[in-house]
Amino acid sequence: MRIIFMGTPDFSVGTLEALVEAGHDVCLAVTQPDKPKGRGKEMQPTPVKEAAMKHGIPVYQPKKIRDPQCVEELKKYHADVMVVIAFGQILPKSILELTPYGCINVHASLLPKYRGAAPIQWAIIEGEKVTGVTTMQMDEGLDTGDMIMKTEVPITEEETGESLHDKLADAGAKLCVETLKALEDGTASFEKQGESPTAYARMLDKKLGNIDWNDSAVRIERLVRGLNSWPSAYTHWNGKVMKIWRAKAEADFSPESGKERAGESGSGSRTGKAEPGTVLAVAKDHFTVQTGDGALQVYELQIPGKKRMETGAFLRGYALEEGTVFTRE
Repeated sequence: MRIIFMGTPDFSVGTLEALVEAGHDVCLAVTQPDKPKGRGKEMQPTPVKEAAMKHGIPVYQPKKIRDPQCVEELKKYHADVMVVIAFGQILPKSILELTPYGCINVHASLLPKYRGAAPIQWAIIEGEKVTGVTTMQMDEGLDTGDMIMKTEVPITEEETGESLHDKLADAGAKLCVETLKALEDGTASFEKQGESPTAYARMLDKKLGNIDWNDSAVRIERLVRGLNSWPSAYTHWNGKVMKIWRAKAEADFSPESGKERAGESGSGSRTGKAEPGTVLAVAKDHFTVQTGDGALQVYELQIPGKKRMETGAFLRGYALEEGTVFTRE
């Protein structure tokens, strides 16, 4: 098929590569404008632009896809279908209906769950056991079009936003190729979406990572995993921001008695209910923090001016004592 591909970040690249490998004629890649990055603020191409240029695919980077001249530009390519994956702008009806097969979207959730900009991270934060990818025929709503195909991806107990991103990118690339084949063969079926059973997967921002120690240990652990590798969960310690990259809810901690059992964790014990955010115990490779329900063991962190490090390395260089309180400034 002759395809106009629309996408911007790393998540989109695998699908573009898969379409080229499958023998489709990707006649144009539409992506967001280059942006300045790094300390030097040099203009950097989007990941999709870099991939398209590698394959000799023409690139179009409109500031506003809704501008009438964009429609005229896209018409010139006489495409059969448009494939859209994490493009970053809302498409007008004039573009949605531009090609014979319309616009096919690859969305990183099992729709109608987790419509929105950050379905990967929110699936982890909200404690889902399974997520996946859905292909759909786009309409003017936000991720509300008729569903075509789905594939499921389990969420492991140690899943992070980064690891799940990569799994879903691979799954989405394969599903998109299968979907286009079904469209071309006339075997594709379309299913209308019902109401979403989940909240809108709103865009991530840095404030989301500010840990509220009154939350449960289980929920804080999911926040840490979901926001790894961006924007990260964090707390405040000695006037500094401490990013927490890896943590585990302590299953053997009893919030009623305030006791933590000694054993494999090597964390010792402490009696008396402490305020949320208080360090309960310090071990060789981790420390344990009281939460609103249970306790959290911290195994990897980062402080200003330092790279990510194992907690054991941090403890060898910095004094952290029982009774230290992390705050939410």
